Amino acid sequence: MTKEQTWSQRFESALHPAIARFNASIGFDIELIEYDLTGSQAHAKMLAHTGIISSEEGEQLVAGLEQIRQEYHQGKFQPGVDAEDVHFAVEKRLTEIVGDVGKKLHTARSRNDQVGTDTRLYLRDQIQQIKSELREFQGVLLDIAEKHVETLIPGYTHLQRAQPVSLAHHLLAYFQMAQRDWERLGDVSRRVNISPLGCGALAGTTFPIDRHYTAKLLDFDDIYANSLDGVSDRDFAIEFLCAASLIMVHLSRLAEEVILWSSEEFRFVTLKDSCATGSSIMPQKKNPDVPELVRGKTGRVFGHLQAMLVIMKGLPLAYNKDLQEDKEGLFDSVKTVKASLEAMTILLREGLEFRTQRLAEAVTEDFSNATDVADYLAARGVPFREAYNLVGKVVKTSIAAGKLLKDLKLEEWQQLHPAFAADIYEAISPRQVVAARNSYGGTGFVQVSKALIAARAQIDR
Repeated sequence: MTKEQTWSQRFESALHPAIARFNASIGFDIELIEYDLTGSQAHAKMLAHTGIISSEEGEQLVAGLEQIRQEYHQGKFQPGVDAEDVHFAVEKRLTEIVGDVGKKLHTARSRNDQVGTDTRLYLRDQIQQIKSELREFQGVLLDIAEKHVETLIPGYTHLQRAQPVSLAHHLLAYFQMAQRDWERLGDVSRRVNISPLGCGALAGTTFPIDRHYTAKLLDFDDIYANSLDGVSDRDFAIEFLCAASLIMVHLSRLAEEVILWSSEEFRFVTLKDSCATGSSIMPQKKNPDVPELVRGKTGRVFGHLQAMLVIMKGLPLAYNKDLQEDKEGLFDSVKTVKASLEAMTILLREGLEFRTQRLAEAVTEDFSNATDVADYLAARGVPFREAYNLVGKVVKTSIAAGKLLKDLKLEEWQQLHPAFAADIYEAISPRQVVAARNSYGGTGFVQVSKALIAARAQIDR
């Protein structure tokens, strides 16, 4: 605030300039201006509806607020530090436009319930945008998966070759993660969409307001039942940051796989020039910057969640200035999640190509079909644990001999156990290994095709 401004007659002097800068939030809470204007218009309409101000005054306030909205869109309204925050900036400009009636806008309202309302309106809107981006991300995963039902890729546990799987099945795992993210955001949105407007500073108001009226105007589902809780609750923000963190976990896991797959050691995918960069010194390099950045940005969202938890853990009721610190982390998390989803969607759609020949070779150069040998024997009456131990011995001797299981002659198989027959080679072929896993949710081609149909129906609802 400038040296001419004081809070009220309670104060004899204004804030020290450095403290005013430290106290100000206008540098970041301008992000809320659209929501502040919308919330204030609803509040003005309620004041007129209840007779607290006249209908004419209500109309003036609503029109003045709409003028501010247009001025902001046109770049004519750009408040600075002197305004302290977006709420004061709007009220000051409103009074310049409509005169003293502008000073009536804050009747029966505190900045505490005002900022709580703005933040919820903002987050409700952003959640819907993120859900839309998740659907687009899922759609691209499905587009790729539908082309690769019968493309095989090594499956891993402990980052060791385990069993081959359908590439579509692998991608559908990320689809399911994203589906949980989408549903989780819906759960969070229900608790975001509760109105604190009318809770006042902490104890409600003496004016005959109608909180349900403003809630209806703003499309809130409900109102806070306790005014102390209404102005101090940030559970909804913490829940969102938890959901955002999980979205980033899932994107980061996929990013890590793309980074591995694009390396010379794996060579499962080729990065296209539109989504890769080069080295400043090594001309042969093509770097996976997009997935690396997504992997790196994940930590900052985790940090914002931790910061919010720490802010809240020791706050007594009701509002405390600490809560001003909720916004920068929240805003940054929203932007980070949206940017990461967009980047990963573009990377999948336009920036990489699966090297199907290399993948086909990869599933033939290991012992990931060993379990199928044990299953082969078990299906012929050999106790599974006995079969398991026998196959372990076969793998050991094959490694020593520099052979794979497919290289063993039929006589060698039958020396190991008389249950082996000529069909063992078909049983351990990579394609059959995958096709045979036809249990619900498995990687068998029939199950994967059904899963793709169900997934497509899920996002098309």
